[in-house]
Amino acid sequence: MIAYAVDWVVSADRVPRGVTVAGVDIGGQSTAAAEETLRAQLGPRVDRPVPVRAGTTDSSIVPSQAGVGVDWEATVERAGEQPINPFTRLASLFSDQEIGVVSTVDDAALTAAMGDVRQETDRAPREGNVVFEGARVVPVAPLPGQSLEVEAAEDTFVDEWAFGTTVALPVDTVDVTVTQAGVDAAVRDVATPAAAADVVVTGKDGAAATLPRDQVGKVLTFVPDGGGGLSPQYNVEAATAILAPQLASTEIKPKDAQISLSGGSPQVVPSVKGDMVQWPKTLEPLPALLAAPAERTTPAIYEPAEPALTTEGANALGIREVIGEYTTGGFEYASGVNIRLAASEIDGAIVKPGETFSLNGYTGPRGSAEGYVESGIINNGRPDKAVGGGISQLATTLYNATYFAGMEDVEHTEHSYYISRYPAAREATVFEGAIDLKFRNPSKTGVMIQTIGTSSNITVRIWGTKTVDVESVTGDRSNQTSPNTITLPAGPHCVASGGAPGFTVSDTRIITDADTGAQVSRNTRTVRYDPVPIVKCVSNESAPAPSNGTSEPPATPTR
Repeated sequence: MIAYAVDWVVSADRVPRGVTVAGVDIGGQSTAAAEETLRAQLGPRVDRPVPVRAGTTDSSIVPSQAGVGVDWEATVERAGEQPINPFTRLASLFSDQEIGVVSTVDDAALTAAMGDVRQETDRAPREGNVVFEGARVVPVAPLPGQSLEVEAAEDTFVDEWAFGTTVALPVDTVDVTVTQAGVDAAVRDVATPAAAADVVVTGKDGAAATLPRDQVGKVLTFVPDGGGGLSPQYNVEAATAILAPQLASTEIKPKDAQISLSGGSPQVVPSVKGDMVQWPKTLEPLPALLAAPAERTTPAIYEPAEPALTTEGANALGIREVIGEYTTGGFEYASGVNIRLAASEIDGAIVKPGETFSLNGYTGPRGSAEGYVESGIINNGRPDKAVGGGISQLATTLYNATYFAGMEDVEHTEHSYYISRYPAAREATVFEGAIDLKFRNPSKTGVMIQTIGTSSNITVRIWGTKTVDVESVTGDRSNQTSPNTITLPAGPHCVASGGAPGFTVSDTRIITDADTGAQVSRNTRTVRYDPVPIVKCVSNESAPAPSNGTSEPPATPTR
């Protein structure tokens, strides 16, 4: 007891024996001396990079830059008071007690520092794979993905940074399914043999097509097989793209039957059967060929190819006479260029029973690259110019030809204001990507479009089998409206106009049976035309701000 009492008296007001802070022994020191010792030995660590490891990634964090420091007073206080229990005091002579530092933390700075670490540590999983660089086989080692657990990592760093050793930060791991053994097997058993030699496909008359070994990577790829390995995938389409052009000269392409009007009346030009390489069948042995150690040759398989429209099919269409025809004229030179070009694209188009024809869909883009030029359009309710202008004249001519042929109107839009060379309420405009002209063939026989273009007019004829008569009745004009005046700066996009009144008018189409005269249908369409504005083009010096006297939003241009 005397020894216990002496020990108690001697160690009063001191840190208990055996206490360490981040590996620094302060046991038995006075609180003041303990704080001084800690500041001397731990203080410099605040500004030194602390190594951290997150999964397989190594980095470092400087505590002071991450908003982490030491609360010296609180750290010493946590060291605790002298224990009263004599057995505890005795044990302290032979053991240490690590209490760690009490850290000060700037949460925002620490989160930002962890964000920087995360830029280095986080990664998506990378499955094992095999790729090709030319004829060289390149194995891709599997690598699990990982993502730093930020909140847990912050807590771990605050607890362990002061020790000066590497801090292990927690991460979430995303496993991969392909093993390194699976990659090695794919390299050894599939990829390396595949890239060892060319594959040859023999065709007619001694012709041959070669799949070079340095292009095998376009044909052969790998995917995980779900059991740790890789499954080879053979791309027949890619192989065909390489091989087919080399044997194209040995093939006979099928030719559709055509309906010729060269003699003035429809004559069927017979179809021609083709003889084409059937590449899917030809390439069925491709996996075996790529695995073969020596002979890598296979014959091309040719099969007859039927044309889309056979001679019998063309004869059955019943295209024998003109059932609708219309002609318009009065266009300027540039419009004529565009009209004749678009007309040539639809000339000979066949619309089978029940099919729908789209003018925009059939011609495709109508820009400078396709040969179209700048000509007149209607833009924001006034005359303007744009590439492809004037096609509305072809649309109107086609619409009227199909109108009198008894075709079903699926979609058409009139011009915003009346153009005198077109029949009122029986005309159409188009604009690429926005306004189309569509009609459906409701008859039991096919129809064919014929176009005839000259420098002054365009004619569209619809050939088929006549079953109906069509009459058009145009109503009186009413509700006339006066034009506004627009003043614009003179230039290529100012087209002067004297203006014209707007009005409302209707057209009634009456369809009767050609044999019996019985009425099949009677439909009336009412159209309101805006007035044609009076457009004045003046020099820039004297031109006021453009005005059309209205607050209407811009409209879709028409051509």
